[in-house]
Amino acid sequence: MLGIAFRKGLGTGARASLIAGALASLVALSPAAPARGQRVSKSGVDPERLARISVQLKSFVERGALAGAVTLVARRGEVVSLEAFGYQDLESKRPMRADTIFDIRSVTKPVTAVGIMILLEEGKLALSDPVGKYIPGFGATRETHGAAKAVTIHHLLTHTSGLPSNRPPEIEDITVRRDRTLSEVVELLSKQEPEFEPGTQFRYGSGGYAILGRIIELVAGKPFEQFMEERVFAPLGMKDSFFFIPAGKRSRVASVYRLQNGRLSKWEEIEAHALRAKYPAPEFGMYSTASDLAAFCQMMLDGGTFKGRRILSRMSVASMTLNHTRHIRSAVTQRPAHQGLGWGLSGDPMSDFPLTSPGSFGHNGAFGSIIWVDPSEGLIRIFLEHRFGSGNESNVFMALAGAAVTN
Repeated sequence: MLGIAFRKGLGTGARASLIAGALASLVALSPAAPARGQRVSKSGVDPERLARISVQLKSFVERGALAGAVTLVARRGEVVSLEAFGYQDLESKRPMRADTIFDIRSVTKPVTAVGIMILLEEGKLALSDPVGKYIPGFGATRETHGAAKAVTIHHLLTHTSGLPSNRPPEIEDITVRRDRTLSEVVELLSKQEPEFEPGTQFRYGSGGYAILGRIIELVAGKPFEQFMEERVFAPLGMKDSFFFIPAGKRSRVASVYRLQNGRLSKWEEIEAHALRAKYPAPEFGMYSTASDLAAFCQMMLDGGTFKGRRILSRMSVASMTLNHTRHIRSAVTQRPAHQGLGWGLSGDPMSDFPLTSPGSFGHNGAFGSIIWVDPSEGLIRIFLEHRFGSGNESNVFMALAGAAVTN
């Protein structure tokens, strides 16, 4: 089950050592490190079916459909597959590695939501609080125009605020340039008028999570990114997760590509601006690895704890993964919405990933990142790629990983 990154120049023993080291350093989800056969047996995952992932992902790379990817599958607290495919950077032919760092875009949102829940558990905010309680001037024009409801923290978490999905013209390119502070971005977002009454419809949007990030830093009394490092990343051992790229880790960040004229083209503007970014982007700005994201997902799967350390209460995890939009329809599709607090939920057969159980939850990002947690199966699936406008590769991975579960 070796990806292209492990294939060249490594003998059998070296490959085994590399994988063993990666798995040990990554999540160490089990107290012992049993032999591979024992691990697969305990996990209830068929290794032959799991090997299909490698075959398919290699073919995507060979056909030029994607530059590279990292995949991770964990079951019942054990990592059963961690693979790297293709290239971190096509131009230099730098191989993808299991510890390559990805720009995970909107997978950031559930992480930001955990930050909100930490403050809720400390009694420092409530989901029913109006946003105007924390953001001066927010809602002032809405009150003038007689809006029936104030936008609350709950509305932002569940994408039911009614705020426009498009950003104001002054920051419409913020996802590329990241050249403003969080305070400056939220000041502009706060002037937008809701396009429907808060709480009456669901429409996915990013601006609300920028506002949530600003609330975190105002309530915590420290920069958003510092709070997330201290309260989420460090306790979970997420040593390769951050909002601004440290100089010492730049060489491990995957280049971002777009498909242009049928060929993958490096999005150099994204990379150039990322190196001098000011905006932490609580809605899209996180960088991470498969290993770190596995720790985050395992914490959710284990009811808020990781390696004996509690990050969230069990009740907070239950609340985050409950459908908070049960009686609300999507403003776009008019189908019933399935949204937790920061997490997308299974339930819509028209948009669910393949082979997802009822009660499962996760999120995806614009550059192809996916994290998905299936409590009924004790299953975590993580797919990381670095291509804007990704194709069907992630669906193939989700199906193959799910099909490998045998008992």
